Amino acid sequence: MASAGAGLSPALLRAGTTAAPDLQFPSEARQRIAIASYPFREFIAGPDHKKDNQTIELKDFAAHVIEKFSVDKIEPWTGHFPSSDPKYLDQFRAAVEKARAAVVNIAVDGEHSPYAMERAERERAIAFSKQWADAAAAIGSPSIRTNIPAAKDSKPKSELAADSLFRAVEYASAKRVVVNLENDNPISEDPFFLVELIEKVNSPWLHALPDFCNTLAGKDPEYAYRGIDAMFGHAYCISHVKSSETNNKGTRVEVDMARTFGIMKRHGYKGYCSMEWDDAGDPYQGTAGLIKATLQYLS
Repeated sequence: MASAGAGLSPALLRAGTTAAPDLQFPSEARQRIAIASYPFREFIAGPDHKKDNQTIELKDFAAHVIEKFSVDKIEPWTGHFPSSDPKYLDQFRAAVEKARAAVVNIAVDGEHSPYAMERAERERAIAFSKQWADAAAAIGSPSIRTNIPAAKDSKPKSELAADSLFRAVEYASAKRVVVNLENDNPISEDPFFLVELIEKVNSPWLHALPDFCNTLAGKDPEYAYRGIDAMFGHAYCISHVKSSETNNKGTRVEVDMARTFGIMKRHGYKGYCSMEWDDAGDPYQGTAGLIKATLQYLS
């Protein structure tokens, strides 16, 4: 089991995991909404901040979100954390608690691929996920979204990726932290590839994070909506709500919100809906529009 890329079967991968998570989700529509920090990267202190914008420290983002949107749940992005050392994480948690807010997920973006042919590269990917599982436990986040970067030396390989994910998930489960996979990179995070990985690992601590628009931006609509349907079949605690996105060809694609929320409801999804405006324009205005639409469809 410890050897990476050992061709693990679902039955073997089931061994070693702890009891299933038992998160309690609110039923009131507004209480199910969270705000992602990623859309506000030009306002949050860090390398993407624009000098003419106000500067928001990440630890103050929860209080800012309450003031601007009357939403008390956030999803911070790892690119916004100035540090992951215990001292900063304690300060962050104290600021969130002072605001009477909560973290529902950490969006973790690493650079190392869990399915690379090079074992050292896979080990770095696993270590990065473990690092942020520790951080999630420290700040009181029930879950992380760990990404799957494309490998430089290999096309996506489910057996290698599943082995790496199993080890990361096993570690996170001991911290009672759920791990989520998001349909994002069209090569390494195709929704059907992610579902295959989730089914191979076969752990109650590994789930899908359905993003409303990422696949739609790169694939034809029917493929994208089938992908969203497959993802919601494995979703548990977090999803990303978007209404539109401009792809790398400069084409703006719009989400059929009624269809996507309909898929969500058909699967009985009860988790959080994180607002992740990811199109041109003011992220405050865009996020407000996403909140309005989400309240309409969840109510």
